[in-house]
Amino acid sequence: MTKLSGRCLCGAIEFEIEPQSLDVTACHCSQCRQWSGNYWTSITVPLVNLNFTKGEENVSWFRASDYARRGSCKTCATSLFWHGDKLDEFKDRIGVGAGTIVGKTGAQINEHIFVADKGDYYRLADGVPQKQTF
Repeated sequence: MTKLSGRCLCGAIEFEIEPQSLDVTACHCSQCRQWSGNYWTSITVPLVNLNFTKGEENVSWFRASDYARRGSCKTCATSLFWHGDKLDEFKDRIGVGAGTIVGKTGAQINEHIFVADKGDYYRLADGVPQKQTF
């Protein structure tokens, strides 16, 4: 699979990922909307395929729930990672913010999740499958 590079807005954190797929998930839950300023889009990557090339110590982890944590840049607050570290099906995978990837990716949104919780200020009319929850 292709290696992709990503970074935060200020450049304090840089990383490479090797995704197994270029599918992007769009999450519309209230936590993702508040954290990212809109809905959150991410590429899920095996945790072992996330390699920091600069500034791993600049990642600030926030325990957003009993089952997941969110990683942001300590300096510029870029929303970088969602990790369901307390969920068996996600503890070995991490969601990497699609918007943090540098350059063209070839990735596309393949599903919308938590659509029942989406904001009322936008419509989903892209024809991509929608799940009311997860």
